[in-house]
Amino acid sequence: MTHGGAMVQKHTSPELPLNQILQGDCLARLAELPDNSIDVVFADPPYNLQLKGDLRRPDQSKVDAVTDDWDKFDSFAAYDAFTRAWLSEAQRVLKPTGTLWVIGSYHNIFRVGSALQDLGYWILNDIIWRKTNPMPNFRGTRFTNAHETLIWAAPDENATGYTFNYQAMKTLNDDVQMRSDWTLPICNGGERLKGDDGHKLHPTQKPESLLHRVLLASTQVDDVVLDPFFGTGTTGAVAKRLGRNFIGIEAEADYAEAAMQRIGRIERLEDGELELTQSAKSQPRVAFGTLVERGLVKPGMQLFGPARKAQAQIKAKVRADGSVKLGREKAAPSGSIHKMGAAAQGAPSCNGWTYWHYKDGDKLVPIDNLRQKVRDAE
Repeated sequence: MTHGGAMVQKHTSPELPLNQILQGDCLARLAELPDNSIDVVFADPPYNLQLKGDLRRPDQSKVDAVTDDWDKFDSFAAYDAFTRAWLSEAQRVLKPTGTLWVIGSYHNIFRVGSALQDLGYWILNDIIWRKTNPMPNFRGTRFTNAHETLIWAAPDENATGYTFNYQAMKTLNDDVQMRSDWTLPICNGGERLKGDDGHKLHPTQKPESLLHRVLLASTQVDDVVLDPFFGTGTTGAVAKRLGRNFIGIEAEADYAEAAMQRIGRIERLEDGELELTQSAKSQPRVAFGTLVERGLVKPGMQLFGPARKAQAQIKAKVRADGSVKLGREKAAPSGSIHKMGAAAQGAPSCNGWTYWHYKDGDKLVPIDNLRQKVRDAE
């Protein structure tokens, strides 16, 4: 059955079931997927909250907490066995360059982290999602639980080549390196799916802002993202919007149907809107001599140190081979923009692209701007 581009599968498909929801038991459906086929796994497994009874507010009204059967396990041992089983399957289906994200609360995340390491995963980061609007502690017997933890891990300690869009994350964070503590609101308002009775459909629906950050950080366009605990489809909705493929696994028919309808309403962003800011390392290499060859920098042109420092008084002159010379004396040192930038500061190394500036009217502008012009033209 299809609805808006998503499908609930009832039988095994011989091909990778892209942009489909596989309804059924998590472990059984995971076993159907081929080895080394998934770029990223995002998992929001049962938290095993161990609630002993109803949770009530001071006015005795009942809190809509997680009381569903899918979150109940007979013992910690049973939960640990389940955790190791699905983590093993996730490890099998991940590509060598893939990564796994798993989110949890204090009830389960430490057990999950231990299982990850026992299975040979290599933890890259733990992320604290600090909720701007957490549920208060109604009994007043503990601190308000205002965060959840995400673990980001590679399949093994030797994994290389996994995606981390560092510059895009920095850009998302106003050009400041993004930290491992994320302040985001919980899912509420129009984003929260509700049933016919007006109550929230899923007790732990995650906000799209959280998945936006996860997928933007660790995937590329057309990557395959697997969510083995799909719920109401937040992962699929964000994946579709960002031009990624998804595979969802969900045991509850009501959740699968709601996710299907939700994803059907999502529009994929245009290709130009999906382009990410690239770090200098990932962009084509451009030598300083190329700027000279193309006439963007002319031999004899004066370069200056950073405008915001006293080093703005330090000057160098460009030569025809792309080297620069400090000072006017014949014996003055010369070399690459990097070596001369280091020499000017008495430093062991220097990024000459950001150190040296040229005059544009009354302003001093980094020569890196000229390098970007060459990249943009190619």
